[in-house]
Amino acid sequence: MSSRAVRKLHGDSDLAFLAPVDDDKESDISEDDGPSQPIKTKANLFELLGDDEGIVDDDIEEEEEKEDKKENTEPKSTGAVKKKRKKKKKKKANEKKEQRNEENNVDENPEDEIDASIREVNKILGPLPVTNGIMNTEENNVDENPEDEIDASIREVNKILGPLPVTNGIMNTEEVPVSIGTRSLLSIEHKHLNPDNEMRRIFGSQVVRSEHRRKERRKNIQKSGWLVSPRPNWPPISKTGLSMTLGSSKNGYQYFNFEHSKEYQKVEFQFLDAVESYNPSNLISLVNMHPYHINSLLQLSEVCKMSEDLQMATELIEKALYCMEGSLHTLFNLAQGTCRLDYRHPENRALFLALFRHLVYIGNKGSYRTALELCKLLLGLDPNGDPICILLMMDFYAIRSEQYDYLIRLYNEWESHKNLSQLPNFAFSTALAHFHSNEDGRKKADSMLQEALIMFPSVLIGLLDKCSIQPDPLVASHPFFSASSHTSQPVALTQLVSLFIARNFSSWKQPEVMGWLERNVQEVLKRVDNKDPLVQSFRKKQLSRYQKAPRNVYRHLIMSEIKEALIGLPVELSNTPILSYDPLPPLDSIVSYTRPARQSRVQHDQSGALASFFQSLLPSYNPDAVADNNNARGQGRGAEGGYMPEHANIREGIDALMNSMRDLLANVQSLQPEDDNEELEEVD
Repeated sequence: MSSRAVRKLHGDSDLAFLAPVDDDKESDISEDDGPSQPIKTKANLFELLGDDEGIVDDDIEEEEEKEDKKENTEPKSTGAVKKKRKKKKKKKANEKKEQRNEENNVDENPEDEIDASIREVNKILGPLPVTNGIMNTEENNVDENPEDEIDASIREVNKILGPLPVTNGIMNTEEVPVSIGTRSLLSIEHKHLNPDNEMRRIFGSQVVRSEHRRKERRKNIQKSGWLVSPRPNWPPISKTGLSMTLGSSKNGYQYFNFEHSKEYQKVEFQFLDAVESYNPSNLISLVNMHPYHINSLLQLSEVCKMSEDLQMATELIEKALYCMEGSLHTLFNLAQGTCRLDYRHPENRALFLALFRHLVYIGNKGSYRTALELCKLLLGLDPNGDPICILLMMDFYAIRSEQYDYLIRLYNEWESHKNLSQLPNFAFSTALAHFHSNEDGRKKADSMLQEALIMFPSVLIGLLDKCSIQPDPLVASHPFFSASSHTSQPVALTQLVSLFIARNFSSWKQPEVMGWLERNVQEVLKRVDNKDPLVQSFRKKQLSRYQKAPRNVYRHLIMSEIKEALIGLPVELSNTPILSYDPLPPLDSIVSYTRPARQSRVQHDQSGALASFFQSLLPSYNPDAVADNNNARGQGRGAEGGYMPEHANIREGIDALMNSMRDLLANVQSLQPEDDNEELEEVD
């Protein structure tokens, strides 16, 4: 900074103030100075920035100051002499400026550098729009080329999500929220995937923070994921052998598949051996050796749940999800809802099962919004097939999390191709969502509830019984709602009704909801007595539909473990072994690799040596028949993929032994003793 600028800044021509002065000396100086000088006003600091001439050379300033001093010391002269001196000053100043500009190669015009910079920027970004000869930088700050990157990005987003509503040329962002009006039904929000965020909203951040401090004493160095945050005691993930590949892309959707490496397949075969051994210790040792083997974690989680260790069961599910999330493809986006997984591939089923059990555990803790987001994630993986039938529980979490607008929108958009009104849970829950949403929707809520009661009359008595409410005698005795009149309804419909009542009854216990239900029940009775044609139409639909539930519904019932809904399972399913790591696999499964054949072993009868001994005592014993029976059993085990080893069915061996004992005892005839009197006569 030049000396002139410093003087302007401090308001003093002398720079002596820069030297440090003691307080005593300052007082002496002030006393000796005599009359006080007028205080100079401080110069504006921003004047230094707005000087048009810029920072001039210090030599020019010093010469001007010397000449000013000479003028002050010399006597006053005529006006002509003053004009000549001013001209000399200007000439000298101009000469100095020209020399300075020539040395630094700077033009006289100080705006040339700025213009050059603007020209360089315009070459890269393009010129700003000009209106009436004036550059418009506030109103029309848009590139002349309409096909820029921002417009292209906006068009791509509008193709996916649809444009925002526009009213009178102004974007209407207040009347229609972006989160409901434009986003996809299956898109999720990252912040709602963390149950801790929901716990903070319910109980406060201090409670959640203290709980984390109590559990996690050491710092976690692993990277957190969207679905699960790793715990400090988890081992670091290395190469697990689990990966994901992109299969194809159709209509804006990407289809992915999980793949198992050769090493992972070997661990999978060891897992099958551990399951067949019926020994949990073998499974635990396998998890200790391979802590991120997915099926082992899922199976061991079920073992912990049966032993009522829910904390360990939840942790094992979270560990499986953390491993699978780390193995996702780089293009697999959890938030958009456009990534698909085919449930027919056995490698993909683990993600469905882990997400289902994870959301059930989270929902039991009260994090209903997080469970709803996981439901959307599960449904987005295969919305057409819905292999776990997540629609049977999605309404429950939407009602409990008070996401009424989302449930209504889902029903309105999917009713045409999913027939959601034919599911008891959606028929009643959507009416309840209209009831809670606003006062204007009460008419719509009444209409939908009456139609639901006419379509599914068996729900009323079971729902009131579950809520511990005594029904009105007129309602209980009416043949339309009585329990005896619903014995002829299809078994599949009974299972759906039982599932809805057992899961959703808590949402109907509020007094205002019960009052609303009572009023509409009275209206339904009037319509039934007046022989409304809608009653007969719905009755025909009941008899023609719900003849047999699809396989995904049975899979949902088994995984939900609701006893009331498991009563009417078909016989073919009740006799089929249910595997926890793969319940009810699809009949059209696409198998990528098979288990290798085991080494041939001598097949013995399941009953053992003792049973063979007793069988050999029978008159009808045939060794060839026994050999054929053993060969048939061996072939049956091989056809089933080797899931039933020799020592697996101990119960079957015991039954065979008991049958042999029964046959032996039935064929053994006791010898009758001879008459003793005849022997005595011969002796005599």
